[in-house]
Amino acid sequence: MQLRLSAEDAAFQQRMREFFTTQVPKEVIEANTSGGKGSDLAPELVRLSMKTLNAAGLAVPNWPVEWGGQDWTTLQKHIWASEMELAGVPSPLAFNAKMIGPVIAAFGSQELKERFLAPTANLDIWWCQGFSEPNAGSDLAGLKTTAVRDGDNYVINGQKTWTTLGQFADWMFILVRTDPNAPKKQMGISMLLLDMKTPGVTVRPIKLMDGQHEVNEVFFDNVVVPANQLVGEENKGWTYAKFLLGNERAGVAPVGAIKLHLSRAKDYAAQVQTETGTLLDDPLIAARIAELEAAVMALELTVLRVAGTSKDGKPDPASSILKLRGSEIQQDVIELVMDIAGPASLTWPAVEGTSQADWTAGTTPTYLNFRKATIYGGSSEVQRSIIASANLGLKG
Repeated sequence: MQLRLSAEDAAFQQRMREFFTTQVPKEVIEANTSGGKGSDLAPELVRLSMKTLNAAGLAVPNWPVEWGGQDWTTLQKHIWASEMELAGVPSPLAFNAKMIGPVIAAFGSQELKERFLAPTANLDIWWCQGFSEPNAGSDLAGLKTTAVRDGDNYVINGQKTWTTLGQFADWMFILVRTDPNAPKKQMGISMLLLDMKTPGVTVRPIKLMDGQHEVNEVFFDNVVVPANQLVGEENKGWTYAKFLLGNERAGVAPVGAIKLHLSRAKDYAAQVQTETGTLLDDPLIAARIAELEAAVMALELTVLRVAGTSKDGKPDPASSILKLRGSEIQQDVIELVMDIAGPASLTWPAVEGTSQADWTAGTTPTYLNFRKATIYGGSSEVQRSIIASANLGLKG
């Protein structure tokens, strides 16, 4: 099934496809597609890619137009994302483009907007997210990191964990508890912008089961942050976090990337010989591929029905459906690729001097890495609760 596009949207699609396949440096695409998951892409290539997109006005289309966004329809935004993913171009750094940028644009002071939005869009500032804590991950409202007002500053003490790519970050947007006596745990939380070079900030690596250093734990020991780096109002951070997570969840249904993985799965299956042909001829593999293609089609149609951005400061509850199904389908496709690789997937990197195909060596690390997809941005259990209450009107 192919989406029927108007002449205008078809021309838009062609323009996006031509840009992503001809204007993005080849070394960026090659590096992004060779490892399977893209999370170990060299930081200088991440910056080069986003700067290339930003120079063409394609880095932050969901932002307000006055700050670099585009006045596109929902379908055009989907086409932009899908064509970028299909071309193997890394998506703009999510912490900048989908998370803190829209929050500053919606809730930040004029001073914060002028100071941070342009360098955020151009990745002159690399942001990381300071939300999760050792005992406050999926239950984010239980965070305990404190920020005490001291004149014109806040003094932060505590710990964050699972801080993705924090080793490269210049700044962090961090949720802190500014009123420990608030009647509900969702209250009394504020959002601050923190320079990672501030004295008292310590970043320690966490090695994941795929062997990569992608996430970190970050400690704060009397870290002083100017009060003018408060986003919005004090004790309103939970509102801003919900807005941010609504944008994040809508963006974790990467239809183009899933299609690319599925297309490669079919190519890989055609390379694996069996007694009767190739794995692509195996009825069980063929059935799994057909089922996944149908699931991706349903996901894409759902994406097109949802604006994919928060409205009026409130996240669209349907974004939880996209987050839930998008992450599940993504995991299923990646698991299929690992199964196609078979026993060869258990050795990585590829062993030189053997007949092992290079592509098989990346399948298990990619599979292991993407187990996180049903946790970050709100776990699948959290998404089901949101869907039950906000979409179905059920009360627990």
